[in-house]
Amino acid sequence: MKTACQTLNWSGNIFSVWGINEMKKVFIYKNDVLRTLEIAETLVNKLSASGIDITDDTDEADLILCVGGDGTLLNLMQNHEFPTVPVAGINTGHLGFFQEIAPDKIDVFIKTFLSGELNVQPYNIAKADIIFKDGSEIAFRALNEFVIKGHGTHPVHLNISINESFIERFSGDGIIVSTPAGSTAYNYSLGGALVDPRLNLLQVAPMAPMNNTAYRSLTSSILLPANDSLIIEPCDEQSADLAILFDGQDKYFSDINSIELCLSRRKINLVRFGGTTFWDKVKTKFL
Repeated sequence: MKTACQTLNWSGNIFSVWGINEMKKVFIYKNDVLRTLEIAETLVNKLSASGIDITDDTDEADLILCVGGDGTLLNLMQNHEFPTVPVAGINTGHLGFFQEIAPDKIDVFIKTFLSGELNVQPYNIAKADIIFKDGSEIAFRALNEFVIKGHGTHPVHLNISINESFIERFSGDGIIVSTPAGSTAYNYSLGGALVDPRLNLLQVAPMAPMNNTAYRSLTSSILLPANDSLIIEPCDEQSADLAILFDGQDKYFSDINSIELCLSRRKINLVRFGGTTFWDKVKTKFL
């Protein structure tokens, strides 16, 4: 069973430190790449030898181990509805921004795990509520970002409001709304700012905005406080058919009336391992 959560300042970041008593159930999520499967098999053997049970139910788990790359972790979140159980990532991919544990550090991690001294950092996730012209609704959540764009190569025209205040009529390829976690992903490639995950905000970045005598759009990203919402409304019938991309998934919808994006009240908890800060990772991964 877990004891109460407490916080402390460690290496410049705020972490939640879980005191763990007899924490023995682990859920393992993995991709189907051969190297990942081999490491996952080794992991299972090492966990079992340490007296740790493997469960196939995330609700029973005290810890989730995600084996793969950053994309595997995003799939885990989508397929298991963003579990709040602490998640530790074993990196068998490329960049490994979320997946901090190298395969050769598994023994060290298991020892730390059994000692009850896991460093866990909460991460914000974003929520999108899509409302259709017939009044029906559907909702999605994302750890990295939501991308709203038109079908094919056609530009899209969208009315953008913050809360109930109209801001602009956007014309261009689309809008990307990212969390601090997602600021290092698609948002960064568009020239958006890198944001420390300790900050509670959303970043809204334009994709190829049109700015000429016919159309006027903001050309830089904007930051929204935690309690604010971004409202996107199609300006015309053609723009009511939109592609919604989030964390590597893509959906296509017609007859959209509006999309409301905000930070979700739900947060996930990622295990931080190895003593590196967010900015240490930015330096080693991007510079």
